[in-house]
Amino acid sequence: MQLKNSKETTAYAVFLLQLINWAAARRGFGPGEQDWNYVEVRKGAHLFYWLHYTTANVSSFYERPLVIWLQGGPGVASTGCGCFEQLGPFDIEGQPRGSNWVQHMNVLFIDSPVGTGFSYVESFGEYALNNKQIALDLVTLMSDFLRSHPEFQSVPLHIFSESYGGKMAPEFALELYRAQQRGDLQCQLKSVVVGNPFTSPLDSVLSYAPYLLQMGIVDQEGYSNISRVAAETARLVYAGKWRQVINENAAVEVIKERTGNVFLYNTQRRTHVDDDYRYGEDPKLCAFMANNVTKTLNLTHMPVWIAQNATVFLKLSDDIFKPAVHIVTRLLDETPLRVGVYSGMLDLLCATPGTVNWINRMSWRHKQEYVDATRKPFRSDGFLEGYEKQGGNFSMFWVFRAGHTVQQDNPTAMSHILREFTNYG
Repeated sequence: MQLKNSKETTAYAVFLLQLINWAAARRGFGPGEQDWNYVEVRKGAHLFYWLHYTTANVSSFYERPLVIWLQGGPGVASTGCGCFEQLGPFDIEGQPRGSNWVQHMNVLFIDSPVGTGFSYVESFGEYALNNKQIALDLVTLMSDFLRSHPEFQSVPLHIFSESYGGKMAPEFALELYRAQQRGDLQCQLKSVVVGNPFTSPLDSVLSYAPYLLQMGIVDQEGYSNISRVAAETARLVYAGKWRQVINENAAVEVIKERTGNVFLYNTQRRTHVDDDYRYGEDPKLCAFMANNVTKTLNLTHMPVWIAQNATVFLKLSDDIFKPAVHIVTRLLDETPLRVGVYSGMLDLLCATPGTVNWINRMSWRHKQEYVDATRKPFRSDGFLEGYEKQGGNFSMFWVFRAGHTVQQDNPTAMSHILREFTNYG
């Protein structure tokens, strides 16, 4: 076929790009093109991913970055909580989400660790036992994903996460970068960003009492009781009794008793006394995933989708309270990646003061640039949404009107953070 002019050549090139896009994508659940699959990351251990190609008005999906989303828990499903409660194209009521990320970029939801969501193990011996194994499993998945989707090898890649993802994402980013340097895979990893992170569990627990006292949620007696429990948690952590600290950590129960059961994920949210919210475990979401998504993705013959697998949590119990701050330091010292932390200031579970404490103690080569940087307000349409401080390849965002799930509580601020790292391009 002979093309007569430059306009015709351009049109033909766009048509070819669209053909490539169509060949790679499938129709899934909801709007836009999608793809999904299992990857056997270890013998008998299978991770599941669900890719949502961007719905942005572009000639090629690959004009926009790829963002990986990792949920917390550990054991909460990214394909459920992340996609339908936070940042996917619409919710389980069928209502479109105006703040969805897919309108700007490609989003890859991964159910991690194995045993979470659609991911599964063939035997109990294949569950991950530590954060390092989780990271290596994710690298294996990405190696397979990038081989089967080679167009993404040259697309900017960003890892976003929240909660326990604040432990998983940094180590995953470090191992992915190292694999890239060894030539094991090709990708364009640019940043890792963690929201309301459980990166230093003890710092979170030690922040509970002062945070609640200063917010006026407890009085001095409540402060003393919560401080006493937190001190016992610290004693067990310092002694390296990792499983015991999981079994005997009574901080949440004491907080419930002393605060009248304040909502841990957003201390200012109005909740009813009969409400029983557990992160990522909405019964309506579970039914929706089983009755709708599983059927549409033709996964009815696979192990059932699990909102939060308690076995995943139990298998990791020797590792859950171990800090991952040293991994964040290694990212800053050993890689060129941008590292970001954002924190909804109404969260108690991973309270902002605890996060600020471990950041202030953290030491890396260019820390002084961060220390010397000016903390600035950021706004949207003239409204104050929070503060940011950036320097030495590290960024911290304090977010107004948001708790543990910033994307749900303040999507406007989250949009600012997302644009800061990805620029949607």
